[in-house]
Amino acid sequence: MKIRSADMKQLSKVCTYYRSQSVVFLKTKEEFGGFSNMAGGFTLQVNGLHILTSEALYQACRFPHMPEVQRLIIEQASPMAAKMKGKPYRYDSRPDWEQVRVEIMRWCLRVKLAQNWEKFSKLFLATEGRVIVEESRKGDFWGAKPIDDQIFVGRNVLGQLLMELREEVRNADPITLQRVEPLAIPNFLLNGQPIKLVVAEDREKEPIKSSIVAVPSTKPGVVVIQASLFDSQSWIDPEVPESVKGKKKKK
Repeated sequence: MKIRSADMKQLSKVCTYYRSQSVVFLKTKEEFGGFSNMAGGFTLQVNGLHILTSEALYQACRFPHMPEVQRLIIEQASPMAAKMKGKPYRYDSRPDWEQVRVEIMRWCLRVKLAQNWEKFSKLFLATEGRVIVEESRKGDFWGAKPIDDQIFVGRNVLGQLLMELREEVRNADPITLQRVEPLAIPNFLLNGQPIKLVVAEDREKEPIKSSIVAVPSTKPGVVVIQASLFDSQSWIDPEVPESVKGKKKKK
């Protein structure tokens, strides 16, 4: 997949958005919360590694030269934990991160669509062509900040990438969208290996395991959930039933 050099100026424009004309998402449990990179239930498999969210994949791409940090990020059971695990290392992000991060986000969204086609494509079509806006309480780059109950201002880059992908969902052959080429950028690596072609079948052949290993605790009645995406013996799904979660051991 080639870098698109001409669209950064367009994507970086500050715009005004109106709630009445838009699909706005903030919390992952809302109707359109699946557009968030933090949303669970959209599992991925890249280079044979099981990844729970597009957020974890995106954050891991900051550190192609640090596979141990990538593993630390990907093995987290929650997307926020994945983001926070990479935060101490941001000073050592790939040197061209600011130049390639939008294209990497675009690639992550395409991977999310390819391997979660039915669920994600239906979400796109449910927007009925309305503007897609990520409501942001902090920055105005990926999303737009609320000015009042009805107006948002910001670059909304994530929303724009989602609308771009929606047009492909509506007009392109689904078969082509279920194959995602690696980006043509230096050091596009995961776990020390060049990122390969991602296809929908990768996830279908070996889906995320939902089995949970319960490790006895020293405290009576307490069960520790072991979850490591790099341990073939145990995985944890982001939507584990309460009946099997037990109580997590405090660190």
